[in-house]
Amino acid sequence: MKIAVIGSGYVGLVAATCFAETGNHVICVDIDEQKIENLKKGIIPIYEPGLEPMIQKNVEDRRLFFTTNLPEAVAESLVLFIAVGTPSGEDGSADLQYVLAVARSIGLCMDSYKIIVDKSTVPVGTAEKVQAAIAQALQERGVDIEFDVVSNPEFLKEGAAIDDFMKPDRVVIGAENVRTLEIMKELYSPFMMRQSRIITMDVRSAEMTKYAANAMLATRISFMNEIANLCDLVGADVSSVREGIGSDSRIGHSFLYPGVGYGGSCFPKDVKAIMRTAREHGMKLQVLDAVEEVNKRQKEVLVDKVLNHYNTSAVAGALKGRHFAVWGLSFKANTDDMRESSSIVIIRELLRLGATICAYDPEAMDEARKIFGDAIHYAAGQYETLENADGLLIITEWNEFRRPDFERIKQSLKEPFIADGRNLYSPEKMQQMGFTYRCIGRNRTPSGK
Repeated sequence: MKIAVIGSGYVGLVAATCFAETGNHVICVDIDEQKIENLKKGIIPIYEPGLEPMIQKNVEDRRLFFTTNLPEAVAESLVLFIAVGTPSGEDGSADLQYVLAVARSIGLCMDSYKIIVDKSTVPVGTAEKVQAAIAQALQERGVDIEFDVVSNPEFLKEGAAIDDFMKPDRVVIGAENVRTLEIMKELYSPFMMRQSRIITMDVRSAEMTKYAANAMLATRISFMNEIANLCDLVGADVSSVREGIGSDSRIGHSFLYPGVGYGGSCFPKDVKAIMRTAREHGMKLQVLDAVEEVNKRQKEVLVDKVLNHYNTSAVAGALKGRHFAVWGLSFKANTDDMRESSSIVIIRELLRLGATICAYDPEAMDEARKIFGDAIHYAAGQYETLENADGLLIITEWNEFRRPDFERIKQSLKEPFIADGRNLYSPEKMQQMGFTYRCIGRNRTPSGK
């Protein structure tokens, strides 16, 4: 099948590459000329395990192409995926200007039947706006060309996006007619070899499904973070609690790991967007209000543990003269994405308190420089951050941080103090090795932080 994917960001690149991998002819379009030139040279703008070699393979096999020429891509393709950004506005609404600009551009150049697919995460009612934008462009041209608009939300986890796309647990398709559904089912059939989990529904329900799914997962994270903080207060171990409730088949273990809050490109934006949708219809989503507030507060918990360690309050300059090593900057492991990362809140607060920072992340160093500039120091490796540091803060759960050389850490730090925002180590073992170890929900003394 001939496909165009408009937008070469995270979702667009993964979708285009995976569709090409199953034998389709795929043109990936972007207005950023430099990005397209880099992609043609094999320079990938994001870090995602397995993506770079798959792109190179499909480019070499002439199934995957990159261009800035939208009319050409539209002319050659039957199915057009819109995968451009929908950033949050100040009021929490999703900014649809890029989606609607693409829709209008399609209407200005299409010359035969097309299926236009909303792959970007968009609020309920967007498909109708896309349809109206295309129809208006066709009317301006004085032509009558048939087209359909489909909602096909993505459910990709950064760091595991290739597997999620190639082996999906479900594919949601919102469409209004049988012909379009059959074409979409045919497109996704190669990914359904083990099980058929294509779920079809109306367009508005498909649009809502993505927001509802992310809002539920964000709720689980914030719920577990509140339980972890309560565990700290009463002297319980959140790891045992998580095992106990996760074993309930009605609950399960996924997204019950406590930490320093959720971040990334989806959960923060989508929670805000679904709350905005509710407000537009005169409704307040009280649970999600609380979810967002808990997440905002959770990003400050690790700093609280540092302040408690030094028995000081959060006044400006309270940590003046202190220097900390930071391991992990991306919002989670296996990505270079720092959007809404807890590390941004934590580091900015430490700087406000007068501390200095030396940080390391396996993939997000370039992104960190864009955010922090010269305000912090950057190390070439994880152990290089420790020199002259008063303590170590762990923010992201990269695998290389899970089994470090503890003796080297202990010898390098001025004092053996670790504040772990991802609960990577056993508190009992850390204590036996002589560390002062503060984590999330596993400090066994009541009121211990």
